[in-house]
Amino acid sequence: MLTSKVAKRYAQGLLDFTQESGNTDTVFGEMKDIVKIMSESKELNQFLHTPFIDARKKDAVALEIFKDFSTVSQNIIRLVIRHGREAQLSNIAQDFINKVEDIRGTQRISLVTATALSPQTVQQIIAASNMVNVDNYDLKTVVKPDILGGYILRVGDQQIDASVKTKLNNIKKEFQLN
Repeated sequence: MLTSKVAKRYAQGLLDFTQESGNTDTVFGEMKDIVKIMSESKELNQFLHTPFIDARKKDAVALEIFKDFSTVSQNIIRLVIRHGREAQLSNIAQDFINKVEDIRGTQRISLVTATALSPQTVQQIIAASNMVNVDNYDLKTVVKPDILGGYILRVGDQQIDASVKTKLNNIKKEFQLN
C-alpha cells in the first residue's frame, strides 16, 4: 500500500516525538488499534470523510471513541482533524506502525493462499522458504480462491509464486511458443 506524503510526514513527526518522550510502545499499540477500528467501522470512515461535517464535531466524536488512549495519541488525532487530514488518519497510523517495525527489524510477510491454512502449515511454508531470517515478523495472510491452489509468499521485496494459476499460465505460454 502506498502512503501519501502527508501520512509519512505526520507519522515521522509522531515517531520523533514518541522517541524523545519515551512512549513509542504505548502509541504503537494505540496506532494498531486505530488501524483496526478504522478498517472495521465503515460508519466511522464515512463520518470522517464527510467534508461538510464540522471539525469540532469530528474532534468530539474521535475523542469519545479514543478516550482511553494516551494524551499523545489523542493529541495527534486532534491535530490531524484540526488540519483537515482526518481522511488520512488510518494511513498515518499504519505508516507509524511500519516505521516502528522497521526500527525494530520486523520483517513484513504476506502469504496468499487459495484456502485458509492451519497455523502449522503456514509455519512450514515460512520455514521452507529460507527467506525469513528473524523471529520477529509481521505475517498477513490473504485468501484468494482465484489462484486455484498453492501459495504466493512475499517477504520484503522477494516473492515465491507457487500458485497453480501461475504454473498453468506458464504452461499456456510454452504451448503458444511451440
